[in-house]
Amino acid sequence: MFTSQTSSFQDSIDVEDRDDYDSEEITGYSQKTQLNCYYTIYLYQGTRSEASGENVAWNQRRADSTATQDDFSLTLIDSSLPTEAEPELRTYISRRLSKGALLGGMGNIATVELSIPEQAVGCYCCLLEQERSPEQPDADGNGHVICFLGGSEKGLNLYPSSLLELDKYVQGLRNSLQTDELQNLDSEVRPYLSRWYEESVMHIHRVVQLAQSNISFLLHAALSHTQVEVRNSDEKTKVDVSRFIKAASLQGLSQQDTSAASLCTAMSEETHTDLIIDCSTSPPTLLNAVSNRFCDDWIQAFLNAAERCNPFLLRQILENFKLKAIQDMNSLKRFVRQAETSHYALFRCCQFLQGCGNGDVLLQNARAEHCDLPEACSIISVLEEFLKEQAQAQAQAQA
Repeated sequence: MFTSQTSSFQDSIDVEDRDDYDSEEITGYSQKTQLNCYYTIYLYQGTRSEASGENVAWNQRRADSTATQDDFSLTLIDSSLPTEAEPELRTYISRRLSKGALLGGMGNIATVELSIPEQAVGCYCCLLEQERSPEQPDADGNGHVICFLGGSEKGLNLYPSSLLELDKYVQGLRNSLQTDELQNLDSEVRPYLSRWYEESVMHIHRVVQLAQSNISFLLHAALSHTQVEVRNSDEKTKVDVSRFIKAASLQGLSQQDTSAASLCTAMSEETHTDLIIDCSTSPPTLLNAVSNRFCDDWIQAFLNAAERCNPFLLRQILENFKLKAIQDMNSLKRFVRQAETSHYALFRCCQFLQGCGNGDVLLQNARAEHCDLPEACSIISVLEEFLKEQAQAQAQAQA
């Protein structure tokens, strides 16, 4: 928790950066840089598998690209790594497989040191096993090892859903990996592997570039469970915005027992107007856009990170944004519980909501989570009336 309920936006950025990066990494992230990314795919064969004559010939042609252990062999199929770096990666993967560290369909992330300009990079590895079937009994123990390399281990592992997103992307290859020879390597597999960084990492960067200073409206929509509709755009942009909203949302992160589904149900009972992003103009036009001071305070951090062309820094800032929102939400819950028996705690609630700049979102979530607690709902109603009066007084002062 932050030591001050009204800690500044800059303090929250600085604290989180110090926690997650050393000074050398922060210095590197402060510069505009284009990160390199790589991929590699190997054929994994267990010794119990009896290869066909065609497969044996294929493996013999690639004998120099095969690492053989007592119970498996690992054969290079394709890689974007420099020639001198790929054997180093293959040795690393062989050691991981020997230790049983790669489970079928479940990737993991680690740091590897290779003969590349970055020297040490984050490496995602996943063993994608062939599905067993009565028609292919020798498929038992066979599969493909897929590796994605780029950034750092901290960069790839910044957020809880990173592994899930990369696992999902790898699963998209399953139908294309039906044969060991991969005759569709040039037409399907290689193009798909080459896009991993663009598809799995860069989507947040693309949305920030699209929205620019309007990014605060998307952040507010994510926090307030507002539906977002993208019009007059390609499907990729719609998917990017949807993924951004999901990444910025607090669903599933609440410490309360209230599930994300029930929270959304409670939200839907209130009157909400969808946020509409019309991409027929440049920059896009936003309709029914709502923001607040809390979300506005993060605009410059997102724009600066996007200008530096580092998607991992962007993701870190997004996680900091969510962390600060969660901390404020937990503070409000504590104050509401105390206010049930203390008028001073109710006064502190009012002060906190006035200072945090995110009162509308916090009260909206608090009401949804406390809908079955009459005393808490009464306090929330008082706080909502307080915020409404404050907003009216501010509007009159500006008139």
